[in-house]
Amino acid sequence: MSPRRSYEQYCSTARALDVVGDRWTLLIVRELLAGPRRYTDLHADLPGVSTDVLASRLKDMERDGLATRRRLPPPGAVYVYELTARGRKLLPVLQALGEWGAPELTERRPTDAVRAHWFALPLLRGLEDLSGGEGLVEVRLEEGEFHLYVGADGIPVYGAGPAPEEPDARLAMDTGTCAAVGRGDLGVLDAVRDGRIEVTGDGTLAKALREA
Repeated sequence: MSPRRSYEQYCSTARALDVVGDRWTLLIVRELLAGPRRYTDLHADLPGVSTDVLASRLKDMERDGLATRRRLPPPGAVYVYELTARGRKLLPVLQALGEWGAPELTERRPTDAVRAHWFALPLLRGLEDLSGGEGLVEVRLEEGEFHLYVGADGIPVYGAGPAPEEPDARLAMDTGTCAAVGRGDLGVLDAVRDGRIEVTGDGTLAKALREA
């Protein structure tokens, strides 16, 4: 475990960056907002991180009270990492940072990796802005599927792949539309009305989206 580097400033922002300012830490938090993850899953969804750096960051996060490591009961019997209550409080930080950085998400560069679930947090913000909207939402993009827990208080906030149970709504859209919603350039309801988001399902949230 590497010794914690510090800005040595009596300032809450500096102290926060002492804990989460290292490269990869906040992106690991982003992945763990989906719930407990195995080391191999984290490594697969953080392209570019070395195994040594990932292991080091996870140990630092355990030390700093952001994440814990535990063994799943049989038949799984594997170790997973998950956020602590303190780590979960970084959700609004990541959402604010994503909103601030959204204007940078213009043309996708040839070297850019992408995972469908990386669009989850920006889209979640757009869905939570809807009046009374809550429930399990499954989203399909060209890159794959992910699901969101809209209005939920806790972890997981989202997950990769199809919804684990019948969702309250299914949304299908292209990546450009999803990115535009995440940037705030396009409202969810406007995208539905314009036919850029296809809504299916019989849940309350699906009906609200179709009828708004």
